[in-house]
Amino acid sequence: MKFLDQVKIYVKAGNGGDGSPSFRREKFIEYGGPDGGDGGKGGSVILKSEQNLNTLIDYRFQQHHKAERGENGMGQNRTGRGGEDLILKVPLGTQVFEEDNKTLIYDFTKPDEEFVAATGGKGGLGNTRFKSSTNRAPRKYTKGSYGEEFTIWLQLKTIADIGIIGLPNAGKSSLLASITNATPKIANYQFTTINPNLGVASYDNKEITIADIPGLIEGAHKGTGLGIQFLKHIERCKTILHLIDITVNDIEKAYKQVKRELFNYSPDLSKKKELIVLNKIDLVDENLIKEITNDFSKKINGEILLLSTFDKNSILKIKAKLISYGS
Repeated sequence: MKFLDQVKIYVKAGNGGDGSPSFRREKFIEYGGPDGGDGGKGGSVILKSEQNLNTLIDYRFQQHHKAERGENGMGQNRTGRGGEDLILKVPLGTQVFEEDNKTLIYDFTKPDEEFVAATGGKGGLGNTRFKSSTNRAPRKYTKGSYGEEFTIWLQLKTIADIGIIGLPNAGKSSLLASITNATPKIANYQFTTINPNLGVASYDNKEITIADIPGLIEGAHKGTGLGIQFLKHIERCKTILHLIDITVNDIEKAYKQVKRELFNYSPDLSKKKELIVLNKIDLVDENLIKEITNDFSKKINGEILLLSTFDKNSILKIKAKLISYGS
């Protein structure tokens, strides 16, 4: 399924039904009178969060959404049927913005949350409502009010416990496939990941959600490469797993480059809990691994884990660590 994390839609609630100006006319009944019923309420447009969705692609080709109109009132004091509400399902993590795409209206952070995007119009009053001791045969009635209509933006920010970041071809997709049930595209070239991938990792009767974010290159915060489109997905992650290819010429430079992009996009991103993992250790001699790890740990002053996606033991260690960080 194609991933889509931003879409513009138009929502229109149903109009209320008109009140009825009916008068009672029955055979053998000498005196009639007003018997017009009220109009039904128009249906509202309601957004509802759905945990099993992970894209807004459903709204890519259908951008106009209208709820049902309320029926008009009828004689014999019958009220018109109310219009049905239109329920639009959106992924968990969706944010609703006004037409300017800047003013936040609502943020879905829990499953099955509901937000009324457009309220249906009220039904009109039938002429029975205007009957009084001084006006026995009112011809007055009111029409139903219009339902609200808006143009809104939906933006999806992935909700995950752990976000995997790093330069292109660092092995993020391979790691996600090794420790979760996800099946991302894996290949030996840059930018094989062009959309965030989600997977669930299980260990010791605990589960965490992990997101693989497309590779961040220099200038990503300004729109270079694919990073600017997906940096926002990291904002909701509790912890960042920073994956680095141990075979690169300058590990410290690779690390700082990605950290700089995070900071330039949002200083808060660089303050998140971080787990640093040196990947592809199966391609490097053991002595060189120790030398690189010792040197790098002094420069960043933090814990470093080693990984080979071909080694089950190192995968289990990473998974156990992620569970402790993400829970």
